[in-house]
Amino acid sequence: MKKQKSKFLCQQCGYESAKWLGRCPSCSSWNSFTEERYSSSDKKALQQRQLTGFSSDVLKLSDVSVKDFSRYQTNVKEFDNMIGGGVVPGSLILLGGAPGIGKSTLMLHIAGTLSGYDTVLYISGEESLAQVKSRAERLKISKDNIFLASETNLQNIIEAINKIKPKFLIIDSIQTTYHPELTSAPGTVAQVRETAAELLRVAKSKNITVFLLGHVTKEGDLAGPRVLEHIVDTVLYFENERQHIYRILRAYKNRFGTTSEIGIFEMTCLGLKEIENPSIIFLGERALNSAGNIVTAAMEGTRPILLEVQALTSKTVFGMPRRMVSGYDSNRIIILIAVLEKRLGLPLESQDIFVNIAGGVKVKETSIDLAAACAIMSANSGFICPKDVIVFGEVGLSGEIRSVPLVSQRISEAEKLGFKKAIVPKNSLKNLSYKGNVKVYGVDTLSMAIKILRD
Repeated sequence: MKKQKSKFLCQQCGYESAKWLGRCPSCSSWNSFTEERYSSSDKKALQQRQLTGFSSDVLKLSDVSVKDFSRYQTNVKEFDNMIGGGVVPGSLILLGGAPGIGKSTLMLHIAGTLSGYDTVLYISGEESLAQVKSRAERLKISKDNIFLASETNLQNIIEAINKIKPKFLIIDSIQTTYHPELTSAPGTVAQVRETAAELLRVAKSKNITVFLLGHVTKEGDLAGPRVLEHIVDTVLYFENERQHIYRILRAYKNRFGTTSEIGIFEMTCLGLKEIENPSIIFLGERALNSAGNIVTAAMEGTRPILLEVQALTSKTVFGMPRRMVSGYDSNRIIILIAVLEKRLGLPLESQDIFVNIAGGVKVKETSIDLAAACAIMSANSGFICPKDVIVFGEVGLSGEIRSVPLVSQRISEAEKLGFKKAIVPKNSLKNLSYKGNVKVYGVDTLSMAIKILRD
């Protein structure tokens, strides 16, 4: 009889401890330790199994062939552009998102296109074959080259792979798949790590492109250990919640392309629909005659997107004024409020301030600073920003406006949507290649930008 032992593993980072701990010493997560039982044979098997069990001969770099490295187009332009131009053969792609946000729907769309190149094997561990078939019919996907299986046992999945010999493999989801040699429950650190490592060996040794679908926790992180994100080649996340109409897909890791691109989709009755010009969508419902609203131009990779920055100020009824931000870094907004108080003398110490990027987009670059500061000033002072003006630039602690990259692309996108004026950092005008009809104002201080908006 196998002697059972127990250990405690952090479900966030995989840290191992002989006893339960309230806080993980490695990743500082609270209440993340769960008990897992194992036998001596389980431990021996894990020690003998390598993380990446594939190998090759030693070759010169010049002798390595790349003839099998051509990408597969999925015909979903937003997806192809985001991952670098198409799916790389033999790659391992992780797609995460909240329940019901559209992961399985997107993968069925992609499977329908990839089946035109070669065989696709779709493994569902959460739905029956009839349920998957029903969704495929609703999405109007009917291909003879797509094979379905409802399975969670990794050994049976490997047998199906050896039998069908697919070129593309979809696992829905990695948290429901388990390795039968391990006694721990599916979704635990050991199971997720070992099943992902085994699928990595399959992908690299057999040159199969593997898509892994993963759940996220209530904090928005991928459920399971961080080692899973290190194993795969590409990590994609749906940022928005399922209650939003628009789905934003962002790459957080990509060994075969950039991580600065995003894909924007709209959820319809026929599945996910690509949004070719998101600026029109995000500005379609903006209020034109309301104080506190202004348009800015943000860059997502190489794509300029026009967004509406909204601000609202109201007298606080509590002792401590509230600062609530959606879609932007709240710390940056606090800095901008301090700059407005100190440099422009704006009385905001007794005002509740709310800042929102309309449309549910999360912007990370600092070019939104100037628009956010102008929106707060507009909301507090009551003046209405002109509807044909866009504003962008980084704001420093002295109230100076710092330059941002790709100014010409931002202004060109604004011209396409009918904007007539642009307030930009003065230093960005030195090498400006824009030759269009938008009148460009270069400013070097926040007060100068406010003055142009009010005139």
